[in-house]
Amino acid sequence: MQLSEKISALQKMIDESSSVVFFGGAGVSTESGIPDFRSVDGLYNQKYDYPPEQIISHSFFKSFPEEFYRFYRDKLLIDGVEPNIAHKKLAELEAAGKLKAVVTQNIDGLHQRAGSRTVYELHGSVLRNYCTKCGRFYDEHFIKASVPLPICECGGLVKPDVVLYEEGLDSDIMENSIKAIANADMLIIAGTSLVVYPAAGLVRYFRGRHLVIINRDSTPMDNSAELVINAKIGEVLSQIEVR
Repeated sequence: MQLSEKISALQKMIDESSSVVFFGGAGVSTESGIPDFRSVDGLYNQKYDYPPEQIISHSFFKSFPEEFYRFYRDKLLIDGVEPNIAHKKLAELEAAGKLKAVVTQNIDGLHQRAGSRTVYELHGSVLRNYCTKCGRFYDEHFIKASVPLPICECGGLVKPDVVLYEEGLDSDIMENSIKAIANADMLIIAGTSLVVYPAAGLVRYFRGRHLVIINRDSTPMDNSAELVINAKIGEVLSQIEVR
């Protein structure tokens, strides 16, 4: 099936669905200039004194906070990024009443910037940061400017509100994500390798009619999908009409 035919099939599925949920990963934001983690040019294939997956772990944050923040500011706080066509189209679908929720593994806040309201951030957000001592919140600009370490007025270390390796996901966000996916009649999975658990396990709760995967590479769920589109997410969603 040609790409145009697949996009037509996707359009038909969206048209006949009334409760669509979008489950997205890093690939959704790469078209905004944010690197993903596992591709050839992703963060995991860049060279640092420590492997990136070690740096963004809870134990590394506790043991080597200055090294953690050096990497964090350099690679996860990216200036000048804007929502791309995929983010904007999803916001349009939500405004039209088609899309009920976005469940995202991303921490960049671009879905909300594009106008999406119901967004479940499985791994948190770089836009929120809190003092580990008093709980006071700070924005990303505070983290960017506080070198070498972001210290609260009370003297506590400020931590990004993101889920690091070795940390558990927020139970309320997990529950809401499961509920949204379980109640959906269409699930669009995009820009994720579906290998990071427990997030990837959420798709197992889908019992609806249409399961679609949009991803550059193959995923472990491809055989379960009604439609698989191996293309850029923005290229695909930009051709979807909201009606």
